[in-house]
Amino acid sequence: MISDLLQALRRLPQLLQFVLVGGAAAATHLAVVGALVAFTGLAPLWANVLAFLVAFVVSYNGHALLTFSEARARGWAVVARYFAVASLSFAANELLYYIALNWLHWHYFWSLAAVLVLVAVGTFAMSKFWAFRSHSTA
Repeated sequence: MISDLLQALRRLPQLLQFVLVGGAAAATHLAVVGALVAFTGLAPLWANVLAFLVAFVVSYNGHALLTFSEARARGWAVVARYFAVASLSFAANELLYYIALNWLHWHYFWSLAAVLVLVAVGTFAMSKFWAFRSHSTA
């Protein structure tokens, strides 16, 4: 059943696959931030760091198994490259999130949602052309 779903998802256009995986990772990220802020009182910027690490697991596995699966890029080198991409994206995320919270005074939850969408564009390009580049072009 799961393999049938995965095969059906692999027939979708790559950009839509990226959006689906990114959406799952973003939803995970938002849920973890929301839960940490609401239930532990953790400051949103610190909660964002922990949420990034949880969402990275969702994002890497989703992109490796779906979005960029045709490249067949696997192994620790790919994980390291994708972690570099994700970390750079997170640095942009954290900077933009800080600005939204402290300069614009937007609500923490909606600020993060907007930032995640903005950062996704660069993440896709770096993931496609560097992190998950196929072995034949590596």
